[in-house]
Amino acid sequence: MSEYLRLNRAQWDERAPAHAASAGYGVGRFVEDPAHLSDVIRFDRPRLGDVRGLRAVHLQCHIGTDTLSLYRLGARVTGLDFSPASLAEARALAGRAGADIDYVESDVYAAPDVLEPGSFDLVYTGVGALCWLPDIHRWAAVVAALLRPGGRLFIREGHPMLWSVDETRGDGVLAVHFPYFEQEAPLVWDDGTTYVETEVKFVNNVTHQWNHGLGEIVTALLGEGLELTMLQEHDSCPWDPLPGFTVGDEHGEYRLAARPERLPLTYTLQARKRSH
Repeated sequence: MSEYLRLNRAQWDERAPAHAASAGYGVGRFVEDPAHLSDVIRFDRPRLGDVRGLRAVHLQCHIGTDTLSLYRLGARVTGLDFSPASLAEARALAGRAGADIDYVESDVYAAPDVLEPGSFDLVYTGVGALCWLPDIHRWAAVVAALLRPGGRLFIREGHPMLWSVDETRGDGVLAVHFPYFEQEAPLVWDDGTTYVETEVKFVNNVTHQWNHGLGEIVTALLGEGLELTMLQEHDSCPWDPLPGFTVGDEHGEYRLAARPERLPLTYTLQARKRSH
């Protein structure tokens, strides 16, 4: 196993139980209310359209809240993730919710080796996934390999402009500091926190991450024979990305408190595999 996979998997394995226990993920609400959907899926439901009866795969599914939400919208879903601890939480949630969801442990780049290529109507990827992958072209090839002709990719993701911002200067300035474009060398982080509120003290804190420019992502998909059918940039995201600079709304979305039109925080992209 390469170093980035080893480090990143250890980080996710350790944080998965804390995420499942957090108020932020609200796992209990999925069990109590059979119609409950994740904030991420609810946000994009008008763009996602009707998924009833579609065979779908959720790449980098983590603890499976978005996966379960797709299932509740009528899709036949498989979740894939490289973290066994995350999949344990996802399987437990599906079991408690009475959902028939298959979960597969795999690095996303190996997905065509463990899933049936060309058999999925929908490849779904949620927020905060692509930054863990070193090569966006390899990812696009995986998406193309999994989709049947006419099938589609649907992704909501953190905007690469957001990932390039350094908010830690101390003078109240949001400065573009980190690479916008994909680099061969990773950004190496040593961070003992996580994006939900928890009192757990973590020990696996070193991660390797990469940014990918929006044009690089689109170009990679076009190069694999997909046609872009939607690209919308949003001034909000479903977690607090820049504490001290952002405010939340009643839907769980966060925006810059001052002049939110300055910075895209997420985007929604859809692309379809050509049928010929």
